Amino acid sequence: MYDKEVWRDGKANSKRYCKTDGGEKVKYVITGHKGLIGTYLKQRLDKDGHECILQIDQREGFDVCDLLFKEYDVSKPVDIFFHFCAQCRINESIAHPILPHKNNADGILAVLEFCRKHKIPKIVVASSSRVLSPERNPYVASKIYVEEMTKAYADCYGIEYIIVRPSTVYGPMVDFTSRLINNWLTAAFKGEELKLYGTDKKTLDFTYVTDFVDGVMLAVKQRQWNKEYNISGNKERRLFDLAHFIIKQTKSKSKLKMSIAEIAQPQQVKVDISNLEAIGFNPKVNIYEGVKKMIKFYKKNPKAWRDYEDKGAKYYEK
Repeated sequence: MYDKEVWRDGKANSKRYCKTDGGEKVKYVITGHKGLIGTYLKQRLDKDGHECILQIDQREGFDVCDLLFKEYDVSKPVDIFFHFCAQCRINESIAHPILPHKNNADGILAVLEFCRKHKIPKIVVASSSRVLSPERNPYVASKIYVEEMTKAYADCYGIEYIIVRPSTVYGPMVDFTSRLINNWLTAAFKGEELKLYGTDKKTLDFTYVTDFVDGVMLAVKQRQWNKEYNISGNKERRLFDLAHFIIKQTKSKSKLKMSIAEIAQPQQVKVDISNLEAIGFNPKVNIYEGVKKMIKFYKKNPKAWRDYEDKGAKYYEK
């Protein structure tokens, strides 16, 4: 599987392939495996028989920036690095811009240096579909940096990449990262207000988590590296309608409260996924089906919503 000459003239040898198509299995490192996306991605990789060599997540006491300063046991050659940890609360990033810089900007540098040090030839990096919108905030700026630094390491050191840009990913899990669907479902179950920041015309393009993982795996299987892929459910949805759907489906007495729009965030989101569709991507779960799946999950796991707190709420109207 491994070429004798993995690293040549300071650059990764592109002849070392990464196969995730059911053939030869790969050895991988992953960050963010305790988050929503990372959990589902790691489950898929492990189910397909790939071997996890190292996993890094702050929720287990490991900071991604430690990759720069601590020694980790990487005794086996690693084929690919999946980088899926990040600071992702946009309003929190506006209140405390040091957070996306430390977690996202410093984080990607630590990851890429780790790849260079350990001669890991390929990396899959999670950016954000927010980089496609004209609005700029500290979170978006950090993700643009993530993309550009990843490309710099490809040009300078030959570390091949796939950049994926998720669009409002959601799915059933005990998740405390203040995602909109979790916020609204929790509020509905508790009989509290569902808050919509913006007008009744505000839209988002949602992505069910298994569809997102499908998109990642499909992109990797193509073996066409140094590319960026937007991943979404491919349907712009009006939040006003979705909020009322959630209230109806949960049989809640909650009301929808309209609030002022958030700072430096888009009010209409529709993501172009045409390059991913060109290689066969077709999202399977629309937002209304996905919400029903989450309602079912919450009913089976009431602790998931009873113990839930929107940790980003205090930043919304500042």
